[in-house]
Amino acid sequence: MSRRKKIYEGKAKILYEGPEPGTLIQYFKDDATAFNAQKHAIIEGKGVLNNRISEFIMTQLNAIGVPTHFIRRLNMREQLIREVEIIPLEVVVRNVAAGSISKRLGIPEGEILPRSIVEFYYKNDALGDPIVAEEHITAFNWAATQELDDIMALALRINDYLTGMFAAVGIRLIDFKLEFGRLFEGELVRTVLADEISPDSCRLWDARDNNKLDKDRFRQDLGGLSEAYAEVAKRLGIFKDPNIALVES
Repeated sequence: MSRRKKIYEGKAKILYEGPEPGTLIQYFKDDATAFNAQKHAIIEGKGVLNNRISEFIMTQLNAIGVPTHFIRRLNMREQLIREVEIIPLEVVVRNVAAGSISKRLGIPEGEILPRSIVEFYYKNDALGDPIVAEEHITAFNWAATQELDDIMALALRINDYLTGMFAAVGIRLIDFKLEFGRLFEGELVRTVLADEISPDSCRLWDARDNNKLDKDRFRQDLGGLSEAYAEVAKRLGIFKDPNIALVES
């Protein structure tokens, strides 16, 4: 079998050249990182769980008309995706105070926000992904005004859908991170959802007791990361047996 060409390697995923022009293969690693990769560990089965959860969510979003880069899952760790030009922004949608907004604004963790808030962060590890305003984004040409309008509309639509989807299985969607890309189709350029949506990029709390089912378990040394991710997959109906992902990895 010929060796695949690696296009990019990030903290949690590797992108390889795809089988057809305009496609890539996205491979999910078992690496867990926090605090701009200052904290790192290998969590067995994490990549399998994130692959399956992200596949499930991207498929649901495609079905309701949200444009994404996702084409299909290839195996337990890989997805076939469309190649896009990533817009250098992390888009964070917040419903409940947690993480950096609590620290920045002194809002107690767990307090419901007056309305959903969309924040933008400049994707730059060397700078620590600083929070930026729309004026920065357009002034430095990271995204055009129309692209920002599309991103805001898509982010809020995704939030509405995911909030209901998770609530139906007893999970509170506290906040989550999105990334978007430019999909070139001839002369047409579309803004599409890229990257992944998984417990790595969402804060998810059990609706009964606010038990954390996301990467905060790693950030805060709570333990049980893979078990929490498996519980999310089980509730969404992805795995009937919460331990199957670890067996099949």
